[in-house]
Amino acid sequence: MGYDIGWIIPRLRNPGRLWTCASSITVAVVGLFSKIIIEFLNKTTVHNREALARAVRRPPGVPLLTVSNHHSCFDDPGLWGVLEARTLLSRARMRWALAAHDICFTNALHACFFALGKCVPVVRGAGVHQPAMDFCVERLAQGEWVHIFPEGRVNVDKENIRFKWGVGRLVAESWARGRTPLVLPVWHEGLDRVLPNVEPYRLRLRKRLQLCVGEPIALAPLLHSLQTANASEEETRRVVTERIQLELHRLRDAARALLPAAPTAPTAPTPPTPHAAPTVRMRNGIERDKDA
Repeated sequence: MGYDIGWIIPRLRNPGRLWTCASSITVAVVGLFSKIIIEFLNKTTVHNREALARAVRRPPGVPLLTVSNHHSCFDDPGLWGVLEARTLLSRARMRWALAAHDICFTNALHACFFALGKCVPVVRGAGVHQPAMDFCVERLAQGEWVHIFPEGRVNVDKENIRFKWGVGRLVAESWARGRTPLVLPVWHEGLDRVLPNVEPYRLRLRKRLQLCVGEPIALAPLLHSLQTANASEEETRRVVTERIQLELHRLRDAARALLPAAPTAPTAPTPPTPHAAPTVRMRNGIERDKDA
């Protein structure tokens, strides 16, 4: 029987002063640690960094939903190491992140650490209507920032996985509540080299990383058309999720086009072809080498 996570979301809803203080310290320490790893101990290139900065500095009350690929267990918090230090030090500005309950919340110590770091335990396979998703809808309604990996798991083999419909629910229900979220796609390459998905699970240094930030996805017209067509909640979630997947994959293609070409190995010089010694024909019809 796994660890009981039933206390976590009620605590996140009603944190109390001591919890908020401990959470602020945890968020700041993890954020600065990630910045050191990503920007100082590895080589990271960020494309369209300003789009991420604008999203984080959005007007009060505007919800932010970031979506990205999931290649490593260090994707979050590693991705956010590119933010300004003052953002990393602000618990109020930093994201809420959905995290697998059977990986991050396996015992009391781990559960407390991740919960203090603004991670929400999601039960994979429990569907789009579960406490973690309800909590994230509430956070978006308050104009806060939620990050989600729509693939639903670490995509070790980097396959084309159909996105989970939970991301569609977050967008659709926020819009229904009058708070259309700013949906920002982010694609990254190389974080699985910083923390590989094989043992020993140790952070690596001096790796090349790339972070490509897209522009906000315009979903309001799509949501209006779905409402006009009287689309069901399930259909709305599906269509919105497919649109987000399409845009993130477009960003993936753009990001990979920006990757530096792999250096080609120098071609070894072709050894000279030995020339056969000329032959002469003897009077008796026997051939021999001319140099013999």
